[in-house]
Amino acid sequence: MRRLRKVKILATLGPASETLGVIEQLARAGVDVFRINMSHADHDGLRKGVANIREVELKVGRPIGVLVDLQGPKLRIGCFETGSIQIAAGDRLRLDHSSTPGDNRRVELPHPEIFAAIKVGDRLLLDDGRLEFKCVASSGSEIECEVVIGGVLKDRKGIALPDTMLVLAAMTERDRADLEVALELEADWIALSFVQRPDDVIEANQIIAGRAAVLAKIEKPQAVEMLDQIMDHCDAIMIARGDLGVEMPIEEVPGLQKRMIRAARRQGKPVVVATQMLESMVASPSPTRAEVSDVSIAVFEGADAIMLSAESASGDYPVEAVTTMNRVAIAVENDALYSGIIRAQRTEPEATTADAISAATRQVSETLDLAAIVTYTSSGSTGLRAARERPSKPIVALSPVLATVRRLSLVWGLHCVRTDDPSNLEDMVERASKIALSEGFAEPGDRIAITAGVPLGIPGTTNMLRIATVE
Repeated sequence: MRRLRKVKILATLGPASETLGVIEQLARAGVDVFRINMSHADHDGLRKGVANIREVELKVGRPIGVLVDLQGPKLRIGCFETGSIQIAAGDRLRLDHSSTPGDNRRVELPHPEIFAAIKVGDRLLLDDGRLEFKCVASSGSEIECEVVIGGVLKDRKGIALPDTMLVLAAMTERDRADLEVALELEADWIALSFVQRPDDVIEANQIIAGRAAVLAKIEKPQAVEMLDQIMDHCDAIMIARGDLGVEMPIEEVPGLQKRMIRAARRQGKPVVVATQMLESMVASPSPTRAEVSDVSIAVFEGADAIMLSAESASGDYPVEAVTTMNRVAIAVENDALYSGIIRAQRTEPEATTADAISAATRQVSETLDLAAIVTYTSSGSTGLRAARERPSKPIVALSPVLATVRRLSLVWGLHCVRTDDPSNLEDMVERASKIALSEGFAEPGDRIAITAGVPLGIPGTTNMLRIATVE
């Protein structure tokens, strides 16, 4: 189960992949973290999914991460008398509070927070951006819209407001209930949808209280504008390109992806690139050339993880999709240009002992052509620092905490192993050498770099770099 790549693969479970046998096939094909999407799962499904993942984890003998993705608020219009209407550019449509079935003149919008926040000139995007309206008048009870891009508008279609900051929490009552079950099941990561501001993440952190790591999904323009402040309070981010492409000009998304990956790397926070990476493999056993290029770009940029959604959740070829993504990632990381691109994006270390040790370890490992870097990490922070440096040498992260090795399975380049804390320095060196040998990262006579904190077993004290010879 040793991966031949450093970028991680995150795959979504669903009807095509929720059975024990398929989960095992996906793990062996290359999945490092499984996502359970609460937009399509109930509590029984969540419990079954986590139980199956944990059983597979024992079977394959490698830590596997579990990410529970909360649905977040869903903004939708009401229903029409005839189930749908046909509207054209220049038409007018009124949104109001009345639950009476709509027609070509009006329809219900059961979200008072939109009426309170929208301004004249703000855009309203419906049905994943297929239709576009513009607010021409607004009151506390009605919004008069002019149709900019028309088409068929059906019952209960979603609505997005890229120009409007909504006074709306990122977590609904349903999300809170889902979150409690996820924490009870010891999920490793919680993904927050509909993040607009740092307060959305702060609220989640107060509830989670360190029981899981928090991943903020960047899917709204408001979150892009406050990205640095949001990253100050979360443990990782996801670039949700599908929603961003609906609410922002689609041609801006590739540049945003690059900037967000680099911003996350500067802060040492894991970053996941998501949405439609191998979309054609939902119905085809092979991807398009453009999709392969898309995956390659994310890997070249140094993203921590690349994600499959419908490809693994509901597609006809979930295992083939993972296998393809794995092959593409390996090919990119073996490309002659890869190391130069990764090296060019490296940022200066923070002025702390732990960051200085991590930067020095990367340089020493490459200068001395060491077999591997072995880092002891209790909370996971040392592993994150080692990965932030993007060394060319393998990183083996050792921790006595099972939750830590599972969370770190999302992080670039980390091969995670659960092991007891060493009792002394001699034991530390011997344990690191034996694990590097048994996990296939070193041969007898090879040298490895070891980082740890002295005194041993105290989190957050990384202050030592040791070069050892594997016996």
